[in-house]
Amino acid sequence: MKVAIIDYETGNLKSVLKALELASNNVLKKSNIEIINSTKDLNTFDKVVLPGQGSFKQCFKSLNSIHGILDELTDFVIVKKKPILGICVGMQLFSSFGDEDGGSEGLGWIEGKVKKINLKDISLKLPHMGWNNIQIIQNSKLLNGIDDDSHFYFVHSYAFDVNKKKYVSATTDYSIEIVSAIEKENIFGTQFHPEKSQANGIKILENFVKI
Repeated sequence: MKVAIIDYETGNLKSVLKALELASNNVLKKSNIEIINSTKDLNTFDKVVLPGQGSFKQCFKSLNSIHGILDELTDFVIVKKKPILGICVGMQLFSSFGDEDGGSEGLGWIEGKVKKINLKDISLKLPHMGWNNIQIIQNSKLLNGIDDDSHFYFVHSYAFDVNKKKYVSATTDYSIEIVSAIEKENIFGTQFHPEKSQANGIKILENFVKI
């Protein structure tokens, strides 16, 4: 089983790689996790991980700078139905549009917009950074074996407002309800960072590599 981590010059790739290798070794006899920055061998992989941190607009621009990547990813995910996991801004890029820095289109795989978190509690600050719990709202392959109210590590100021709630598998309270995990057929995403979330994060990655 081969997993590609897309390197588009955003996200902590080494941490994601290390966590994925640990998760894969825990549940599979043999696997190959690679960081790639071109479409050359993409179709030889079974799964893709799309990390991301920073500005939505800059992340989409950086991803699109890889020649042919948008078409190849769409073929991989939408046509061939191979699994993809988006982490933080990587998940947000699955949306239709992101408002940050004047706005940018997204991949458009899950309808909705990424908007700045509108805090109702003035004692809280942005970014939403640190440990917070998740509320699991429906059965999920990605969240299998994760207890409701489990803690994960977050770093973000914008959140994905998903149009169809049937694709939302978990939420988090940070003065408002934030989408913290999504799932649509072979498309999976977490707003939190599983690679920074200790045992719970490794369990998430184990579930992904087993899908």
